[in-house]
Amino acid sequence: MDSAELWSGLCRAARSVQHPRQISPFVEAGGVAAALRTAGGSIYRGVCIDTACSLGMCAERSAVAAMLTCGEHHITHLVAFMPNGKPGLPCGACRELLMQLGPQSRDIQILLDEDTLDTVTLGQLVGDWWGDSRFAE
Repeated sequence: MDSAELWSGLCRAARSVQHPRQISPFVEAGGVAAALRTAGGSIYRGVCIDTACSLGMCAERSAVAAMLTCGEHHITHLVAFMPNGKPGLPCGACRELLMQLGPQSRDIQILLDEDTLDTVTLGQLVGDWWGDSRFAE
């Protein structure tokens, strides 16, 4: 599978669940949607869950939760679509969770631009991450 085909499939998967909706007066969901691809070729999707009490979850972490539930943990590619319909970068909390999944997480490709297929690695975003030495233990 070439890069364009891979990203096209991930973008379709994320967009298929991006449906902003109000769940209750306290909870909104689906304004941001993410899709990730694992080393095994599986695709997992997630949406943001925004709550009045700040106990919600980002779309990226929602996709990670689905992946972990199915027994996988090695991510190779990730895309998240923001409310404006464009790809965006994971927040600090998502970057941290992604990094903690394993030393290979530095190599996760994150889509920056759907037209040019420009990417950045998670390692480029986090730089000198505090937990690298624990993977060597």
